[in-house]
Amino acid sequence: MTTPSRITPGLAGVPESVDVVVVGLGVTGAGVALDAASRGLSVLAVDAFDLAWGTSRFSSKLVHGGLRYLASGQVGIAHESAVERGILMETTAPHLTRPLPTIVPLAPGVTRPMGALTRAALFGGDLLRRAARTSADTLPKPRRLTAAETRRLAPTLRTDGLRGAVLGWDGQLEDDARLVATIARTAADRGAAVHTHTRVVAATGTEVTLRDQLTGATTTVRTRTVINAAGVWAGDVVDDIRLRPSRGTHLVLRGDTLPGLDVAVFAPIPGQRNRFVLVLPQPDGQIYVGLTDEPAAGPVPDVAEPTEVEIGFLLDVVAASFSRPLRRSDVVGAFAGLRPLLDTGDDSTADLSRKHAVLTSPTGVVTIVGGKLTTYRRMAEDAVDAAVAHAGLRAGPCLTATLPLTGAASRPRLAELVERAETPGHARLVRRFGVDADLVIDSARAATGLPDDELLAPIDETIPVTLAELVFGVTHEGAADVADLLDRRTRVGLVPADRLRAVPAAERALELAVAANR
Repeated sequence: MTTPSRITPGLAGVPESVDVVVVGLGVTGAGVALDAASRGLSVLAVDAFDLAWGTSRFSSKLVHGGLRYLASGQVGIAHESAVERGILMETTAPHLTRPLPTIVPLAPGVTRPMGALTRAALFGGDLLRRAARTSADTLPKPRRLTAAETRRLAPTLRTDGLRGAVLGWDGQLEDDARLVATIARTAADRGAAVHTHTRVVAATGTEVTLRDQLTGATTTVRTRTVINAAGVWAGDVVDDIRLRPSRGTHLVLRGDTLPGLDVAVFAPIPGQRNRFVLVLPQPDGQIYVGLTDEPAAGPVPDVAEPTEVEIGFLLDVVAASFSRPLRRSDVVGAFAGLRPLLDTGDDSTADLSRKHAVLTSPTGVVTIVGGKLTTYRRMAEDAVDAAVAHAGLRAGPCLTATLPLTGAASRPRLAELVERAETPGHARLVRRFGVDADLVIDSARAATGLPDDELLAPIDETIPVTLAELVFGVTHEGAADVADLLDRRTRVGLVPADRLRAVPAAERALELAVAANR
């Protein structure tokens, strides 16, 4: 087995000259790096902070099929979303995705005409699935549920006047930041130089000046083209990029807040026909509630913050659909992400198109903006196509629609590995790394000399993260500090109380990894 390439924090080992420099290591930038490297181009991909620093770690963790866009008449975007969802779930990342059953309760506030419209929409979504050639084994067909069936799947729903529900299916990610890290690792395995904590100070189409955020050192790299995938910060790299960021806020609840919830619930927003608040059970037992769609005016912050108004709005909408009262004290965490939407002059960011755009500056920098997490691969393909054409590069065809990410395997194979796992910690690693779970364990064992029972034990009785994955985050995934480990390689940081308890384990992982490299 060949030794996998590693992601590097800072400037150490940065090449002097490459075909392509990619700015930004969110899901789109990581996708661009993989696309370009798999075409045979030399690639340097950098981020001023870390993998999945911005929007890509603050999504709903869903792989959407485009139903919302179909409802608003954006058939092209809807079809593209459904196609990309199928590619992720069946080819590139079966290990990081899973089918998610979703229900729209037919409660008293949902009139019978609205219920009929909801059923029609979900069956329209199934048409998208079939048009995208996604198997019904991956995403089953929608159907109507009785009131009794609905109560079994979501026992804490309000039952007064409940007529049942409509059951549909969509895709769910194990973790959005884990997807980004996996794409970046795959790009590195294909030869890309991937560097976190490396800021672009200046960029033209032929040269970038970089600063090491850990040491302050600077260097200049020659390149034949630059692709700006900095998301809502794209305007910091290239002038005249007009974006209208939209803030999407989510709440984090403990699983016992709404016990027995086995499906995602679409809670209707009062007074709105086609908009819902989503109640999303997560693999580790938490529940996410989201999301808002509010204009985010003013300077773009490093990290967006939810507002109390948004938190109250989400709680109120969900409380109207569930029998258990939800209080502010039930919210153990909250997060917000900024969508890099193109400024089209529309009044509402909720109505702005999620279609992406590729723009080329007068200095030759190619910028990719807009879009959504599900369509990152297609966005990357279009950006690399534009850069190759503009710079006159010799490159092979795009391969990413059929290129599995590192750790990928068939669902039956993954299920077999989980069943054979000897501990919950090992099963967790299969869920988050696929067939690379043994690589994570072997690497952590080699770096630390610790036995497997210590490496695979939960770092806290209520936090299932393992020391093995923290060590691997340092040795192979470019994590440079506690924040990288707890906020992005794992998602402990979404709950501040859990993060506080996890800090000693993250510090230990950093110490062990550093000692191993001496």
